[in-house]
Amino acid sequence: MFKKGLITGFIFLGFFILSTILQVLCTGFFNHTWSPLMVIRNNEALGVNDQYSSTQRFVPLDSISPNLILAVMCAEDQKFPAHNGFDFEAIEKAQEYNKTHENKVGASTISQQTAKNVFMWNGRNWVRKGFETYFTFLIETLWSKRRVMEAYLNIIEMGDGIFGAEAAARSYFDKSAWDLNAHEAASIAAILPNPKKWDPLEPDRKLRRKIRNILKFMVQYRHLLDDLGIAQPKPPKKK
Repeated sequence: MFKKGLITGFIFLGFFILSTILQVLCTGFFNHTWSPLMVIRNNEALGVNDQYSSTQRFVPLDSISPNLILAVMCAEDQKFPAHNGFDFEAIEKAQEYNKTHENKVGASTISQQTAKNVFMWNGRNWVRKGFETYFTFLIETLWSKRRVMEAYLNIIEMGDGIFGAEAAARSYFDKSAWDLNAHEAASIAAILPNPKKWDPLEPDRKLRRKIRNILKFMVQYRHLLDDLGIAQPKPPKKK
Protein backbone atom coordinates (compact mmCIF):
# COMPACT_ATOMS: atom_id res chain seq x y z
CA MET A 1 0.00 0.00 0.00
CA PHE A 2 2.86 2.36 0.84
CA LYS A 3 4.52 1.69 -2.52
CA LYS A 4 1.25 2.21 -4.37
CA GLY A 5 0.63 5.48 -2.54
CA LEU A 6 4.17 6.63 -3.30
CA ILE A 7 3.73 5.91 -7.01
CA THR A 8 0.40 7.73 -7.03
CA GLY A 9 2.03 10.69 -5.32
CA PHE A 10 4.83 10.85 -7.90
CA ILE A 11 2.30 10.65 -10.74
CA PHE A 12 0.27 13.49 -9.23
CA LEU A 13 3.40 15.58 -8.67
CA GLY A 14 4.57 14.98 -12.24
CA PHE A 15 1.17 15.93 -13.63
CA PHE A 16 1.13 19.11 -11.50
CA ILE A 17 4.60 20.18 -12.61
CA LEU A 18 3.91 19.47 -16.28
CA SER A 19 0.52 21.22 -16.25
CA THR A 20 1.89 24.34 -14.53
CA ILE A 21 4.84 24.54 -16.92
CA LEU A 22 2.42 24.38 -19.86
CA GLN A 23 0.23 26.99 -18.18
CA VAL A 24 3.14 29.39 -17.74
CA LEU A 25 4.36 28.79 -21.29
CA CYS A 26 0.91 29.51 -22.71
CA THR A 27 0.39 32.66 -20.66
CA GLY A 28 3.78 33.83 -21.86
CA PHE A 29 2.35 34.18 -25.37
CA PHE A 30 -1.20 35.41 -24.74
CA ASN A 31 -2.31 38.88 -23.68
CA HIS A 32 -3.31 39.22 -20.04
CA THR A 33 -6.84 40.64 -20.04
CA TRP A 34 -7.99 39.40 -16.63
CA SER A 35 -6.59 38.19 -13.33
CA PRO A 36 -7.91 36.33 -10.25
CA LEU A 37 -7.82 39.64 -8.35
CA MET A 38 -10.12 41.26 -10.92
CA VAL A 39 -12.63 38.45 -10.40
CA ILE A 40 -12.30 38.79 -6.62
CA ARG A 41 -12.87 42.55 -6.73
CA ASN A 42 -15.97 42.10 -8.89
CA ASN A 43 -17.34 39.49 -6.48
CA GLU A 44 -16.63 41.76 -3.50
CA ALA A 45 -18.69 44.52 -5.12
CA LEU A 46 -21.75 42.32 -5.69
CA GLY A 47 -24.64 43.61 -3.59
CA VAL A 48 -22.38 46.26 -2.04
CA ASN A 49 -21.49 48.62 -4.87
CA ASP A 50 -23.71 48.34 -7.92
CA GLN A 51 -21.73 51.13 -9.61
CA TYR A 52 -18.47 49.19 -9.50
CA SER A 53 -16.88 48.16 -12.77
CA SER A 54 -13.34 47.12 -13.55
CA THR A 55 -11.41 48.52 -16.49
CA GLN A 56 -8.38 46.96 -18.12
CA ARG A 57 -6.89 47.18 -21.60
CA PHE A 58 -3.84 45.21 -22.62
CA VAL A 59 -1.10 47.12 -24.43
CA PRO A 60 2.34 45.78 -25.40
CA LEU A 61 5.37 46.95 -23.46
CA ASP A 62 6.51 49.08 -26.39
CA SER A 63 3.26 51.08 -26.02
CA ILE A 64 3.94 51.96 -22.38
CA SER A 65 5.99 55.03 -21.53
CA PRO A 66 9.57 54.27 -20.42
CA ASN A 67 8.82 56.78 -17.66
CA LEU A 68 6.29 54.41 -16.12
CA ILE A 69 8.49 51.34 -16.57
CA LEU A 70 11.33 53.14 -14.82
CA ALA A 71 9.05 54.56 -12.13
CA VAL A 72 7.66 51.18 -11.06
CA MET A 73 11.15 49.71 -10.87
CA CYS A 74 12.34 52.63 -8.76
CA ALA A 75 9.29 52.35 -6.50
CA GLU A 76 8.88 48.58 -6.24
CA ASP A 77 12.01 46.71 -7.30
CA GLN A 78 15.27 48.47 -8.14
CA LYS A 79 17.05 45.15 -8.71
CA PHE A 80 14.47 43.80 -11.17
CA PRO A 81 16.72 43.45 -14.25
CA ALA A 82 19.43 41.62 -12.28
CA HIS A 83 17.74 39.28 -9.80
CA ASN A 84 16.35 35.79 -10.44
CA GLY A 85 12.93 36.63 -9.08
CA PHE A 86 13.80 37.15 -5.42
CA ASP A 87 15.61 39.91 -3.54
CA PHE A 88 17.01 37.99 -0.59
CA GLU A 89 18.66 41.04 0.94
CA ALA A 90 15.33 42.89 0.98
CA ILE A 91 13.57 39.81 2.40
CA GLU A 92 16.08 39.61 5.25
CA LYS A 93 15.72 43.32 6.03
CA ALA A 94 11.92 43.05 6.00
CA GLN A 95 12.01 40.09 8.38
CA GLU A 96 14.22 41.99 10.82
CA TYR A 97 12.00 45.09 10.60
CA ASN A 98 8.79 43.12 11.12
CA LYS A 99 10.12 41.58 14.33
CA THR A 100 10.02 44.95 16.08
CA HIS A 101 7.29 46.85 14.23
CA GLU A 102 3.53 46.45 14.23
CA ASN A 103 3.09 47.76 10.69
CA LYS A 104 4.56 44.97 8.61
CA VAL A 105 6.45 45.55 5.37
CA GLY A 106 6.92 43.19 2.46
CA ALA A 107 9.80 42.52 0.13
CA SER A 108 8.05 41.12 -2.94
CA THR A 109 9.79 41.74 -6.23
CA ILE A 110 7.98 42.67 -9.43
CA SER A 111 8.37 39.04 -10.50
CA GLN A 112 6.68 37.80 -7.32
CA GLN A 113 3.87 40.33 -7.69
CA THR A 114 3.39 39.23 -11.31
CA ALA A 115 3.24 35.56 -10.34
CA LYS A 116 0.70 36.37 -7.63
CA ASN A 117 -1.49 38.50 -9.89
CA VAL A 118 -1.46 36.15 -12.89
CA PHE A 119 -1.78 32.78 -11.17
CA MET A 120 -2.70 33.19 -7.50
CA TRP A 121 -5.39 34.32 -5.09
CA ASN A 122 -5.24 36.83 -2.22
CA GLY A 123 -3.94 35.75 1.15
CA ARG A 124 -0.93 35.68 3.42
CA ASN A 125 -0.75 32.02 4.44
CA TRP A 126 2.30 29.86 3.81
CA VAL A 127 0.52 27.63 1.25
CA ARG A 128 -0.23 30.57 -1.01
CA LYS A 129 3.26 31.95 -0.48
CA GLY A 130 4.71 28.60 -1.46
CA PHE A 131 2.76 28.55 -4.73
CA GLU A 132 3.80 32.16 -5.37
CA THR A 133 7.46 31.18 -4.96
CA TYR A 134 7.01 28.24 -7.33
CA PHE A 135 5.31 30.31 -10.04
CA THR A 136 7.88 33.09 -9.63
CA PHE A 137 10.61 30.54 -10.37
CA LEU A 138 8.70 29.35 -13.45
CA ILE A 139 8.10 32.77 -14.99
CA GLU A 140 11.71 33.80 -14.33
CA THR A 141 12.83 30.60 -16.08
CA LEU A 142 10.37 30.55 -18.98
CA TRP A 143 9.68 34.25 -19.64
CA SER A 144 11.98 37.11 -20.51
CA LYS A 145 12.32 40.04 -18.12
CA ARG A 146 10.51 42.20 -20.65
CA ARG A 147 7.57 39.77 -20.68
CA VAL A 148 7.42 39.76 -16.87
CA MET A 149 7.31 43.57 -16.87
CA GLU A 150 4.71 43.60 -19.65
CA ALA A 151 2.44 41.23 -17.71
CA TYR A 152 2.97 43.19 -14.51
CA LEU A 153 2.07 46.56 -16.02
CA ASN A 154 -1.05 45.18 -17.69
CA ILE A 155 -2.71 43.48 -14.72
CA ILE A 156 -1.48 45.26 -11.57
CA GLU A 157 -4.21 47.02 -9.59
CA MET A 158 -3.75 50.78 -9.97
CA GLY A 159 -6.92 52.09 -8.36
CA ASP A 160 -10.48 51.13 -7.46
CA GLY A 161 -11.53 49.08 -10.47
CA ILE A 162 -8.47 50.22 -12.43
CA PHE A 163 -6.12 47.51 -13.66
CA GLY A 164 -3.08 48.01 -15.83
CA ALA A 165 -1.10 50.95 -17.15
CA GLU A 166 -3.41 51.90 -20.01
CA ALA A 167 -6.53 52.01 -17.83
CA ALA A 168 -4.66 54.02 -15.17
CA ALA A 169 -3.27 56.55 -17.64
CA ARG A 170 -6.68 57.15 -19.20
CA SER A 171 -8.56 57.20 -15.88
CA TYR A 172 -6.22 59.59 -14.08
CA PHE A 173 -4.68 61.72 -16.82
CA ASP A 174 -6.92 61.20 -19.88
CA LYS A 175 -4.05 60.04 -22.05
CA SER A 176 -2.49 56.81 -23.23
CA ALA A 177 0.11 54.94 -21.20
CA TRP A 178 2.70 55.87 -23.83
CA ASP A 179 2.21 59.60 -23.24
CA LEU A 180 2.79 59.62 -19.46
CA ASN A 181 5.46 62.07 -18.38
CA ALA A 182 7.86 61.48 -15.49
CA HIS A 183 5.73 63.10 -12.79
CA GLU A 184 2.55 61.31 -13.90
CA ALA A 185 4.40 57.99 -14.01
CA ALA A 186 5.88 58.54 -10.55
CA SER A 187 2.43 59.46 -9.22
CA ILE A 188 0.95 56.17 -10.46
CA ALA A 189 3.92 54.14 -9.21
CA ALA A 190 3.65 55.75 -5.78
CA ILE A 191 0.13 54.41 -5.13
CA LEU A 192 0.88 50.77 -5.98
CA PRO A 193 1.27 49.52 -2.39
CA ASN A 194 -2.26 50.70 -1.62
CA PRO A 195 -4.05 51.73 -4.84
CA LYS A 196 -7.54 51.64 -3.33
CA LYS A 197 -6.55 54.13 -0.63
CA TRP A 198 -4.30 56.59 -2.46
CA ASP A 199 -5.18 58.83 -5.39
CA PRO A 200 -2.40 60.20 -7.64
CA LEU A 201 -4.57 63.23 -8.42
CA GLU A 202 -5.08 64.13 -4.74
CA PRO A 203 -1.88 63.09 -2.96
CA ASP A 204 -1.54 63.65 0.76
CA ARG A 205 1.74 64.71 2.35
CA LYS A 206 3.05 61.16 2.60
CA LEU A 207 2.25 60.39 -1.02
CA ARG A 208 3.76 63.67 -2.26
CA ARG A 209 6.99 62.82 -0.43
CA LYS A 210 6.99 59.38 -2.02
CA ILE A 211 6.47 60.84 -5.49
CA ARG A 212 9.44 63.18 -4.98
CA ASN A 213 11.63 60.27 -3.90
CA ILE A 214 10.63 58.20 -6.93
CA LEU A 215 11.48 61.11 -9.24
CA LYS A 216 14.93 61.34 -7.64
CA PHE A 217 15.44 57.60 -8.06
CA MET A 218 14.36 57.87 -11.71
CA VAL A 219 17.34 60.13 -12.34
CA GLN A 220 19.71 57.95 -10.35
CA TYR A 221 18.59 54.61 -11.83
CA ARG A 222 18.03 55.47 -15.49
CA HIS A 223 20.37 52.62 -16.40
CA LEU A 224 17.64 50.13 -15.40
CA LEU A 225 15.95 50.85 -18.72
CA ASP A 226 19.16 50.07 -20.59
CA ASP A 227 19.36 46.76 -18.72
CA LEU A 228 15.92 45.85 -20.13
CA GLY A 229 16.77 47.05 -23.62
CA ILE A 230 14.29 49.93 -23.42
CA ALA A 231 15.05 53.32 -24.96
CA GLN A 232 15.41 56.23 -22.58
CA PRO A 233 12.39 58.58 -22.50
CA LYS A 234 12.72 61.72 -24.54
CA PRO A 235 13.21 64.91 -22.53
CA PRO A 236 10.19 67.24 -22.40
CA LYS A 237 10.00 69.85 -25.15
CA LYS A 238 11.09 73.33 -24.15
CA LYS A 239 8.26 75.82 -24.22
